[in-house]
Amino acid sequence: MSRDPAARVTASYLGIVLIWSTTPLAIQWSTQGPGFLFGVSARMTLGAVLCLLVATLLRIRLPWDLGARRTYVIAGCSIYAAMSLTYWGAQFVPSGLIAVMFGINPFFVSLFAFWLLGERLLPVQLLGIALGLGGLMLIFGSDLVLGLGGGVGLLALLAAVTVHSLSIVLIKRVGSHLPALAANTGSLALAVVLFAVTWLLGDTGWPQEIPSRAGWSILYLAVIGTLIGFNLFYFVLKHVSAGSISLITLITPVSALLLGSWLNQETISLTIWGGTALVLSGLALHRYAWRWSRVEPAP
Repeated sequence: MSRDPAARVTASYLGIVLIWSTTPLAIQWSTQGPGFLFGVSARMTLGAVLCLLVATLLRIRLPWDLGARRTYVIAGCSIYAAMSLTYWGAQFVPSGLIAVMFGINPFFVSLFAFWLLGERLLPVQLLGIALGLGGLMLIFGSDLVLGLGGGVGLLALLAAVTVHSLSIVLIKRVGSHLPALAANTGSLALAVVLFAVTWLLGDTGWPQEIPSRAGWSILYLAVIGTLIGFNLFYFVLKHVSAGSISLITLITPVSALLLGSWLNQETISLTIWGGTALVLSGLALHRYAWRWSRVEPAP
């Protein structure tokens, strides 16, 4: 990577866009053959091992105070629940819709923060949330286009987004300031234990065959999505505004839909495009509401 700091930030930013755009398709491919439970368990196990190795090499210790333990539990349980629901739902919907569904994450974070933390919500933000939910209703109405199980798959993804959003607010409420790699490593370690218990209780067994595409997808998600993508995100977060980071959620739904159509021959109906447009419009209103108001955003 270039030694020019600005070039490094730009390259990292573009890397995040690329990773977040390709992750939904990789998730879907990783479940084809070995099954969704093996796909998510293998990814998280590999990701946890890699994070632990990097933390050891960098001599980053995992704190064990009360706040740290609470953070590990909240984030670890969230990873387990949200990823299980995401991988299961990915079997029934086009990969691009995974990015669209997770694009609404800011709406739910704001609502949970309003409820649990007392943070403010502007009327323009509420309008943005209403637009986004209207887009979701339009997408849910297209379940006939998605085929058998499409509506159930979307509900699973919606539940995953809800769990993930709630965990963000709960971690903020705990107020633990852990190093990023330490928080990720501790949380993944707990999630892996939960996946292992699920694997044993479910008596799933080792898959008889792992297609090469599924195997490479799992490896890609563990190395690129879990380890590199996480570190790129925190590197960029230190050098650009939160607003610039949030723009990624306006880019990746469209790019993920296009990639799914191009590489996976997914049919994207006009109804889904229309619902996506409403979701993105709502996100834009929600994100830039503070700029159109004289009220300062909450710290």
